[in-house]
Amino acid sequence: MKYLLFIIIYALLWCVSILPFRVLYLLSNIFYFLIYKVVKYRVKTVRYNLELTFPHLLATERREIERKFYIHLCDLFLEMIKTITISPKELDKRFVFKNVELMKTYEQKQKSIILMLPHYGNWEWVIGLGQHLEFKGFGIYKALKNKYFDKLFRDIRSRFNAELIDTHHTTGVIRENQAKGLYGTYLFLSDQTPLLRANLHWESFMGIDVPIHMGAEVLARKLNMNILYLKVDKVKRGHYEATFSEITDDIKSEPKYKPTRMFLDKVEEQIKAAPEYYFWTHKRWKHKDQKDQFEPK
Repeated sequence: MKYLLFIIIYALLWCVSILPFRVLYLLSNIFYFLIYKVVKYRVKTVRYNLELTFPHLLATERREIERKFYIHLCDLFLEMIKTITISPKELDKRFVFKNVELMKTYEQKQKSIILMLPHYGNWEWVIGLGQHLEFKGFGIYKALKNKYFDKLFRDIRSRFNAELIDTHHTTGVIRENQAKGLYGTYLFLSDQTPLLRANLHWESFMGIDVPIHMGAEVLARKLNMNILYLKVDKVKRGHYEATFSEITDDIKSEPKYKPTRMFLDKVEEQIKAAPEYYFWTHKRWKHKDQKDQFEPK
């Protein structure tokens, strides 16, 4: 039954993915009306997040950010579907890496690279980076429960010299690759909310103390990897530019938590510049009042 459902849904997604972009964005306009105006998908969460992080703005200003965000969210959803059949040439035209030479400089250091980025702009199309690198690209992700869709997502990304690694196997795979002398670029979406537990690290994010995922920094220290940040800007509808910047090329000399703090500062800078492209439906600040209970004593 699950396989039959997968075939039906995949057929629909494939049909949508072959549509021209101009038709795709017409669909996006329709989805925007349905999702934002009719269904009101997570509007309360988005509104709460914006009030929390931009208290200095007028309600009308936050509402305008909210409106623009839902337009972008629907675009992003259709762009993700388009990834199924988009050609490498088309992806290169629409998702431009501005300073790949910095990545190539880091490749020459003969260390694997951790590439940190937030849920901002279109993180899905970053997979096009694999076409520009000598190192193999790996995306760290949480495996889907449906094995058929999980395989589909992995197959899509493998079209662009990238491979997905389940979060539970990340350390083991990187260790195995390094033992084989295989250098890689490992992509971490590092702004998620971790599960609450004792001894979490907390940092201020958009002026609010929240628990922070430390996986990227911990792995970099453990396996002596370099860290870069990828800033994705939305230039116009369906077009993005990505710029690399340094976090550290000598993790052993960095104070504990500094690379993570640098990452958060870069994310905040992006959000403040153009907040409508951040993923506001995520409950990023849901644990904000629980620091005293869970932070290390």
